[in-house]
Amino acid sequence: MNKNYYAILMAGGVGSRFWPVSTKDFPKQFHDMLGTGETLIQKTFGRLSQIIPKENILILTNESYNDIVLEQLPSISQDQIILEPAMRNTAPCILYASMKIKKQNPNALVLVAPSDHWIEDELQFVSNIQRSFDFCETQDNLMTLGILPTFPNTGYGYIEYDKLDSRPVKKVVQFREKPDYATARQFIQQRNFLWNAGIFIWSVKSVLSAFEKFQPEMYAHFFKGYDLYNTPEEKSFIQQNYPSAENISIDYAILEKAPNVFVMSATFDWNDLGTWGSLYDKLPKDENYNAVINAEVLLEDASNNIIRTQGKKLVVIDGLNDYIVVDKENVLLIYPKSKEQDIKKVVSKLN
Repeated sequence: MNKNYYAILMAGGVGSRFWPVSTKDFPKQFHDMLGTGETLIQKTFGRLSQIIPKENILILTNESYNDIVLEQLPSISQDQIILEPAMRNTAPCILYASMKIKKQNPNALVLVAPSDHWIEDELQFVSNIQRSFDFCETQDNLMTLGILPTFPNTGYGYIEYDKLDSRPVKKVVQFREKPDYATARQFIQQRNFLWNAGIFIWSVKSVLSAFEKFQPEMYAHFFKGYDLYNTPEEKSFIQQNYPSAENISIDYAILEKAPNVFVMSATFDWNDLGTWGSLYDKLPKDENYNAVINAEVLLEDASNNIIRTQGKKLVVIDGLNDYIVVDKENVLLIYPKSKEQDIKKVVSKLN
C-alpha cells in the first residue's frame, strides 16, 4: 500500500435533516442508518483503508465527538483525530489538516471525503480513487469526483465541465449552486453537468499552493502555527486561533477560483444519505413500497412510507402514504416525505 496516500475524513456534521435519530450530541455518521451492523463512519473508514494505509486516515471532527470516534474506530490513534474547537466550514479544516500532513509527508496525495455517504460498489470506488491519485501525482491538479445525475435534483450543487474535453478527466468550467427545478432540468438536458459529491483529490503541495494564492490571509493565519503542528503545543495554538478563521467552504475559497480544477464522472453508485428520502431510496421495500427499519409493523392502506423505531416496537398504520415515521426515545416524528427538507427548520425551532 502506497505510504504517500492520505485521507481527510470529514466527520463533523450534525445531520439535522435526520432528526430525531441524528442529533447534535450523536449525529448520523455515528449511526447504523441502514441496519447493516456498521455505522456510516465505520463503513467509510473500511472503504478508504482498502487503498490508503489506516494510519494515514485522519478524522476531522468536532471536539465533542472525540470519544465516539475512538470507540467506533478502535484501530486509529488519538493523533489521527483532528479536532475543531469551532465550526468553520470546510476550507479552514482542510487547510489545517493539509498543513499537518505536509509536515509529516511533503509528497502526500490526499483524498478528502465525507464520512456519511453510502457507496456499495467499493471495487469501483477504489479504482476511481487510484485513477485520481495517478492523475494528481505528477501534475499540479485539483480534482473532484462528480456523480452522473439521474434526475433534476435541487438538493445538490452541480459541476459544469467542458463539453469539448474528450478525456475521462475533464476540465471544470464552473461550480453551480443548488438550482431550482427548472434550472436543474436544463443542467440535465445539457449533458455536461455532474452532481457535486464533495469528494476531492490532490497533492498536498497543490492544495496548499492554491490556499496561499487564493486565500492568503487564511493561509498566513494557519501557517503561524506550522512549527507547532504534530507537537504537544499544537492544541493550544489551534484552540486560540481556529475560532477566528473565516467561515467558508472549500468550493468558495479555492475551487471556484483556481484554473486547474478537473472532474471525473464516478463509476460507482452513490447516495449522500442527506435526508430520510435518500435513505428510503437505499432500503428494501415491501409490496406497497414501505421501507421498515427495526420496527414490527401491521400496515393497511399504507404505501411509500419509511418507518423506523428502536427495539422492534410494534407500529400499526392505516391510511398513510408517502410519510416519514420515526420513533426514538421520547420523540415521535410523523412528517410528509415531500417536505423532508423542512425538518432542519423544525429542529431549529425546537432548539
